[in-house]
Amino acid sequence: MVSFLQISVYPALKKCVKEYAFPASFAASFLIFTLLTWYCGLARLPVQLALVPFFLLLGYHLYRREYSFDGLKKEWRWELVFLVFFFLMLAVRYVNPTISYAEKFMDHGFLASVMRAPVVPPLDPWFAGGTLDVYYYLGYWMFGCLGIVSGVPSNIAFNLALPTVLGIAAVTVYAIGTLLLDRFRWLPLIIFFIPNPSFFYQIALGKGLSTVLWDSTRTITNTINEYPLFSFTWGDLHAHVISVFNQIFLIFILLYLYKNWEALSSRDKGLLCGLAALSLGSMPLINTWDVLIYAPVTVIFAALIILRCRNAGQGIRSWGHLLAVPPLAILVYLPFYLMLKTSTGGIAIVKTPSDPIQFLLVNGWFIAIFLLLLIKDIRERPYLLLVALPFVLTGYVAAAIAAIPLIYFLAKKDHTLPDLLAILGLLLLIVVELFYLKDNMGDTYFRMNTVFKCYLPAWIILGISAFSMAGIWLARSGKIPVLPARKCATLTLVIIAALFILPFAIPLDLNYGSRSLDGLEYLAVSHPGDAGGVAYLRNLTGNEILVEAEGGDYTYYSRISSFTGIPAIIGEPFHEFMWRGDTTGWYSSRLADIKTLYEDPDQTVVLMKKYNATLLYVGESEREKYTVNLPAEGLVNVYSNGDTEIYRPA
Repeated sequence: MVSFLQISVYPALKKCVKEYAFPASFAASFLIFTLLTWYCGLARLPVQLALVPFFLLLGYHLYRREYSFDGLKKEWRWELVFLVFFFLMLAVRYVNPTISYAEKFMDHGFLASVMRAPVVPPLDPWFAGGTLDVYYYLGYWMFGCLGIVSGVPSNIAFNLALPTVLGIAAVTVYAIGTLLLDRFRWLPLIIFFIPNPSFFYQIALGKGLSTVLWDSTRTITNTINEYPLFSFTWGDLHAHVISVFNQIFLIFILLYLYKNWEALSSRDKGLLCGLAALSLGSMPLINTWDVLIYAPVTVIFAALIILRCRNAGQGIRSWGHLLAVPPLAILVYLPFYLMLKTSTGGIAIVKTPSDPIQFLLVNGWFIAIFLLLLIKDIRERPYLLLVALPFVLTGYVAAAIAAIPLIYFLAKKDHTLPDLLAILGLLLLIVVELFYLKDNMGDTYFRMNTVFKCYLPAWIILGISAFSMAGIWLARSGKIPVLPARKCATLTLVIIAALFILPFAIPLDLNYGSRSLDGLEYLAVSHPGDAGGVAYLRNLTGNEILVEAEGGDYTYYSRISSFTGIPAIIGEPFHEFMWRGDTTGWYSSRLADIKTLYEDPDQTVVLMKKYNATLLYVGESEREKYTVNLPAEGLVNVYSNGDTEIYRPA
């Protein structure tokens, strides 16, 4: 289905992005598909209708004879990159497919909810009567709808999603490498393979692999600092990971526009600005934090293009398309903002900045590459090092470290595209050292979310910049000869083969692996009672509300709503508290009502009616959590298997 969407859009991009049409059409077609299905859901129409424009587009291109065997054969490198990364990530999910820890319960719950009832806004599986208008849910929507139209159930679609994200992200990064480099175009792809310096520091401390991976992302005290290798290996289908392909796609569009603006026709400018608006406009719905970063980035690139045009004596007709990007980005998903029911605590100043050693253990690779490439500039203008002094004197030493390469990049007379990315990435690191976005994570973890959600984009921006600069330097140095085509192909095959061996050679399963793409297969062994109950519930259609045990966040409780997508009265309550607040007092009342519902037979049916609950689940977890005492009348047993029973009101 991904290939169908991509190939139907590909010819439409040939005129504006030329040799990059094939890789660009992966992300572009997926975002268009998501937009169309979202409006189908908003209008309560079948999401399958979103495929109609793609079929029409495919037919149109076939009629115009815009596909040819020779033409498609020339695109094999792009397709190879996509497939290698897709199947590499698929192998990782195959050895560790289970929906069983971390954020996976939430991720699958949202995915299953969308697939069970593809309406906008989607139903919240952990808050009966509520919808996901309190959260950025578009990532789950896009993969839920992709599962619907391809006939793949949620428990398998879950394990196909990250391979799709990585495949699209990788082919777009390779396009960026091709855009920026004449040789070593693959170098920016390293951002997906390298861990941060802290990873090796943890190994030096003698820790095990699973501990090393985790601890390397908790390096800066009381924060989370993930990098792609960890995020994809860990396997949470979480918003910040889903958004990776869209971030990289917007970076590609902006770089291409900056490099080729004057050579583009008015039509091509309009189309590319439209794609930039679609990408930027999707960000608040996929992972809202991204738009706080990439909206300024988009404005900066647009300003630079406009300034260049005006210096060349060109009027608004030559750059006016750029002015349409911000309003169009808002308009494309305007109903989302009108439905949104969430708020933020505003911006505050960081009073406990990062330890500089910890900062370097996270960002050290990029800082080191930048400083090595800037040695000549530093020798010529050492006085610019004084830029670090105000940060050091005020206690923001980590910000001072980032400020040093930043000032030298800014001082350059001519800026390359990697220079611009380096400037933007370093500015992001400095801003995160100085400011944070308030939330309800408490005083200890006051900047955890800010660092968490900003450091992955920083890694992407800085990584593309640093490895592109390294590629330019290697090409200029001439120290690495150009390999003959046969040797290059052999070396490539050896590297790819080694990569595919790694998921099976390294214990990535974290003791949860079952060698499958079915994320719920493990239930048959570890929770056989739930396996049968879940299978029964997943076959139900129509509006249902579920009663199940509640046992806090990041636990096996709330698992039935997660595995089926059927809304429960309450699940993972702290997550819901973060999104909804507690102005109505639901937090204490819903938790207390569930306990009463299971333990007081006089109140069971009454409380089920209060929440319009149609299903009462009694399994192993419910019997462990509560002293289950159900009424003799008023309930009908509709499923019974061992210690698992499901009831409906009579």
